[in-house]
Amino acid sequence: MEKLTLSPLSHTWILDFDGTIVKHNGYKIDGIDSLLPGAAEFLASIPTSDMIVFLTSRTEEYRYITEEFLQANSIRYDHIIFGAPYGERILINDDKPSGLKMGIAVNKTRDEVMNLAFEEDRGL
Repeated sequence: MEKLTLSPLSHTWILDFDGTIVKHNGYKIDGIDSLLPGAAEFLASIPTSDMIVFLTSRTEEYRYITEEFLQANSIRYDHIIFGAPYGERILINDDKPSGLKMGIAVNKTRDEVMNLAFEEDRGL
């Protein structure tokens, strides 16, 4: 299991949707989305003071079924960005003067278990 060590500050989680949280293209292949193993538990472990932003290449025509699925599965989120390009997602952020690294990127294998945990380090 990959483990992130985070500061006690509030965080912004930017998560791809298909292949990370739900089965990739499951809404097209199966006619319905399905959560990947560990995804609901991982998302529920994110503190409520943190922001959750989903990115997806899905077009706006799938907004309703996507949001309905999230609500039916009690998945908390703050924003969903639809129509994201298929290419790489690039995060650029500035570090704190204290040296705290403010940009973190995690890549996972498509449709695999959400095998990520995090802990807080009050010393950061």
